[in-house]
Amino acid sequence: MTVAIMQPYFFPYIGYFQLINLADTFVIYDDCTFIKQGWINRNRILLNGKDFLISIPIKDLSSNALICNSFISNNIEWRDKMLKTISQAYTKSSEYPKVFPLIYDILNTKHDNLVDFIFSSLKVICEYLEIKTNFLISSSLNISKEVKSQNKVISICKELNANIYVNPIGGQELYSNSIFSSQNIELKFLKTNHISYNQFKNDFVPSLSIIDVLMFNSKSKILEMLNEFELIDN
Repeated sequence: MTVAIMQPYFFPYIGYFQLINLADTFVIYDDCTFIKQGWINRNRILLNGKDFLISIPIKDLSSNALICNSFISNNIEWRDKMLKTISQAYTKSSEYPKVFPLIYDILNTKHDNLVDFIFSSLKVICEYLEIKTNFLISSSLNISKEVKSQNKVISICKELNANIYVNPIGGQELYSNSIFSSQNIELKFLKTNHISYNQFKNDFVPSLSIIDVLMFNSKSKILEMLNEFELIDN
């Protein structure tokens, strides 16, 4: 069985969904420290030909807060503002009539917990793309909270009887092939191929949120994109 493990990201880029699609089980790693200024509650869309940051406001976030203990602030009408921005950005895109209702439903899902909100959004997008991968939340697994980093990943793999673990290519320096091999787990890394598509008449802006991919590409085209990667041994 192939397992992938990633922190929850807000409307992540296409490579995140390649990883989900490749795995038999995808584990949302939520019992780790919330990293500010990352992609957990933020991402980029295309607005007026340039990348533009959208973000979920987080309530009273301490420096050592776990992702699973992070909650969405409802002090401002951020959902309405974000929907207006996304609509302004993509109203003339080819897939807008199909995709905007999905985004609307996602953003109006009233989860207070950030992980619940992101988990729900991932499931909606995966259902649209017909991705059948099983999802689990790391904090729900029977693994000691004292186990960290590489050992945590190995513990999750062993708990799930995984024989293959796949990580994005950026994590090559974090993991030891020999240690995984000693636990009878094959370690592989996913490297997304260069993916581009028409974004109106603008120069292409890469690595934007899945929102951008959905707005400009048919479902059949995105399904092709999900297979545009290489698997690399460490």
